[in-house]
Amino acid sequence: MNKLLISLLLTLGITGMANAAGDAAAGQGKTAVCAACHSADGNSMIANFPKLAGQHESYLLKQMKDIKSGARPVVEMTGLLDNLSDQDLEDIAAYFSSKKIQGGKVAKDQLELGQQIYRAGLASKAVPACTACHAANGQGMSAAGFPGLSGQHAAYSEKQLKDFRVGARNNDPQAMMRDIAAKLSDVEIKAVSSYLQGLY
Repeated sequence: MNKLLISLLLTLGITGMANAAGDAAAGQGKTAVCAACHSADGNSMIANFPKLAGQHESYLLKQMKDIKSGARPVVEMTGLLDNLSDQDLEDIAAYFSSKKIQGGKVAKDQLELGQQIYRAGLASKAVPACTACHAANGQGMSAAGFPGLSGQHAAYSEKQLKDFRVGARNNDPQAMMRDIAAKLSDVEIKAVSSYLQGLY
């Protein structure tokens, strides 16, 4: 059943993704404000702010459009995208996508459980393996709109999963991440988030 669901979501995701056709060179000059939180190359040094480096261009574009429209409320981003055109957003997405993410380390006490959830899921809770959508190496699937997760700050991933769990973040296609996160405990979320930080 999970394979059928994932196939359906992949099909729906492909048809619903924003098109990205940005110019990375032009985007570099438009990221001065972004750099304050996300660093000039998209490798944020602050765990609360996501690393943008190496993320799929189409995913970055969707998130920026969702934030700008209010579909994804992010208090720290309030007003920052208001004066940017669609072309500006495409260029910024292309720039950060062109950069290489710098990974982190997994906490040793989180490794076993985090790896189990990411690679095999939790059958007892009907939680599919994260690899089904985010790939074995954590690079995601651009065409389907599934983001890369490898190297992301554990604190940021943990917050996103908790936000999905309670519906505070709801811009995931077909509520897929909300459904999965709702089945995960705080301990499981912490473990898989730590695992992602060290995956690259």
